[in-house]
Amino acid sequence: MLQEGAHGKWTVSSSDESTEENSDSEKPSTSSLLDATRGRTSGPQYPCSDARKAAHKRKASPLKLSDKKISTEIPPAEKQRASQEGLGWCLSSSDEEPEDQEKNAHKETLKEEKCDSPKEHPLNLSKDDELLENQKAEEYDETPSEAQDTWDLLNGGNPFRFFLTKVKGIEQSYNSGALHIKDILSPLFGTLISSAQFNYCIDVGWLVRQYPQEFRKKPLLIVHGEKRESKAELLAQARPYENISFCQAKLDIAFGTHHTKMMLLSYEEGLRVVIHTSNLIAEDWHQKTQGIWISPLYPRLPQGTTGSAGESETNFKSDLISYLMAYNSPVLKEWIDLIQEHDLSETRYML
Repeated sequence: MLQEGAHGKWTVSSSDESTEENSDSEKPSTSSLLDATRGRTSGPQYPCSDARKAAHKRKASPLKLSDKKISTEIPPAEKQRASQEGLGWCLSSSDEEPEDQEKNAHKETLKEEKCDSPKEHPLNLSKDDELLENQKAEEYDETPSEAQDTWDLLNGGNPFRFFLTKVKGIEQSYNSGALHIKDILSPLFGTLISSAQFNYCIDVGWLVRQYPQEFRKKPLLIVHGEKRESKAELLAQARPYENISFCQAKLDIAFGTHHTKMMLLSYEEGLRVVIHTSNLIAEDWHQKTQGIWISPLYPRLPQGTTGSAGESETNFKSDLISYLMAYNSPVLKEWIDLIQEHDLSETRYML
């Protein structure tokens, strides 16, 4: 419905409008059509959802902050307009005349069109160049933290055993007390025998490189929820690695996803459980704040121990075993038996 007021013509939409009229607002802008015609098909080299691919594109062109401060002498109305530059829209001020508003709107339209003009973009790289860029990004924290610092961090006065992941691009002081995946998998935490990685989005090649050189050929079980084409891609990634096996989480609901993010680490010295929030891809461990809970090192129970031995006050052991049994997978039987053989009584946390 078209109405006219003191500041020009404006329109009020109604639920009575036809679907054809409402659909106009959902049509893609000319800038998005230009992006589509450029053929930007490069993206993550691992099976993942469309949302994850869109996040990859945003990561390739991150928002850059400026240290320049706005002068206090700028009128409030001008500050308001300046703060919205680059967003393609502008908040009007009551100090502006209708003619000024029309001029500013015209300027913003020109600015938006200029931003949409074709230019070089990181996503236009070839696959080889993109792989090189990912490897450069991965160089951050390629080596684990100093042994003493990590050991003190793990066994210090952290009652919850909860940590954050390191983030690139910020002052090192803000990464104090944070861990990288290489820290978790380092020999400092134990002499690894085998491991199981539960996750949603997995880059197999990247994951293998996070293990220390001496552990990269140890048995590794990957528990995933991929199906059909995505499953075939995941299996193809693992072909060069004879030590990797898979367990598919078969869900009862058609549109469910396997989002569990957990590590089971079997050492010569015992067993450790790590529950975290990160996908097993470089992006999640590179420049995002994620959470990690790391269990104590669980010792092995005396041989012949049966029943509820090694259970904690929070029933962590029985709950973990019940969860693994819910997969109904013979592949996980080995890990269920292994957990049963260890003393988890020191756990003060509830699963």
